Amino acid sequence: MCTMIAQQIEINGSGKGTTGWFTLRQANISYDHPFNLPAEHALNIDFVNEALGPGARVAVELDERSARALAAAILEALAQAEHGGYLERP
Repeated sequence: MCTMIAQQIEINGSGKGTTGWFTLRQANISYDHPFNLPAEHALNIDFVNEALGPGARVAVELDERSARALAAAILEALAQAEHGGYLERP
C-alpha cells in the first residue's frame, strides 16, 4: 500500500489541449494510483491553469522507468543548452 505523495509547483509554459494552446501556470506531481496506465502506481503530472477552468489541463502518467528517463533527458537537454550558451538568463 502506498500513501499518495504530492508536490505542487508554479510554472511558466504552454500546453495544447482539445481547444488549442493555453498558458500553463502550475504543475501537480504525484506518485499514486494512475487512472489509465495499467500499473499499480505511477508518477502522475498534471500541467494546469486553474484560472481557465478544468479544460486547461494536460495530464501524464508514467511508470517509474519512464519517469526517471524523462527527468534525466530534461536535465541533459538543459545541460547541453547551458554548455552551448543557449539558455536565456533574466
